[in-house]
Amino acid sequence: MAKAPQVSLGACGLTMPVLGMGTSSWPPADPETAKLAIIEAIKAGYRHFDTAFAYGSEQPLGQAIAEALRLGLIKSRDDLFITSKLWSSYTDRDQVVPAIKMSLRNLQLDYLDMYLIHLPLKLSQEIRKTPVPKEILMPLDIKSVWEGMEECQRLGLTKAIGVSNFSPRMLEETLAIAEIPPAVNQVEMNPLWQQKKLREHCNAKGIHITAYSPLGANGTKWGDNRIVECDVLEDIAKARGKTTAQVSMRWVYEQGVSIVAKSFNKERMKQNLEIFDWSLTEEELERISQLPQRKGFLISSILGAHDFTLQLDDEI
Repeated sequence: MAKAPQVSLGACGLTMPVLGMGTSSWPPADPETAKLAIIEAIKAGYRHFDTAFAYGSEQPLGQAIAEALRLGLIKSRDDLFITSKLWSSYTDRDQVVPAIKMSLRNLQLDYLDMYLIHLPLKLSQEIRKTPVPKEILMPLDIKSVWEGMEECQRLGLTKAIGVSNFSPRMLEETLAIAEIPPAVNQVEMNPLWQQKKLREHCNAKGIHITAYSPLGANGTKWGDNRIVECDVLEDIAKARGKTTAQVSMRWVYEQGVSIVAKSFNKERMKQNLEIFDWSLTEEELERISQLPQRKGFLISSILGAHDFTLQLDDEI
């Protein structure tokens, strides 16, 4: 059984498997399908799982963990690294702790390993569908929400806290008021959106980057096939006897970044774990560095093309 190496998360003292299984899909997988896929992932060797209140996957993940314990696939919950995220409807200071407790109930867990702010914005009400009216979109009060996140860690509800989809400016604003700095910034990153400036900024500040959409997020509301159909990546894959997906994920890993990749396909789950015993050549890395860049994830594509969301998309 393959296992992912661990990465140390700086000041918080945690170690995290560098490859996690993502659980976001569009349209959302039915709970039983998601649960069975997560159990297969645990059998394959995955120990890091990434969920969020907004994905609707916390409950099936919790059921899968309970089943894995019952079957003896893992010895204890401590064998796993579980990340979830604070949704934008719950970013007021007094909403953050109740929100993580709601996620923990969904997961049937006593604590998370990592809790992230999902998006750098506030929604003034709960939503049932997207896009949303512009009137409910507001800037995030970083000081207020970060105090709530820090309280979650101090209460032992999560071992570490971080952010997602934050720009260098947003990170600076957070660090300026933080007593506990963010351990992680989870962002879109792959060979076609390499995030060089953001990586340099996070490295300088001791913030670890986790990459989502390492394969372009095909099968989500906003993703596409551009990674797996990229000619340069295909050429390298053929020459190396690897899949295009493996080349893309290996490139991400070689940038010192951890990865969250979603696949409910048993064979691809195994392939995703087979990226740690080989490396790309200097020539291959140079070819990848020259690829044209285009962001895939746009907040405006989910919440609507309003002035505020378009402004955020320009920044992150």
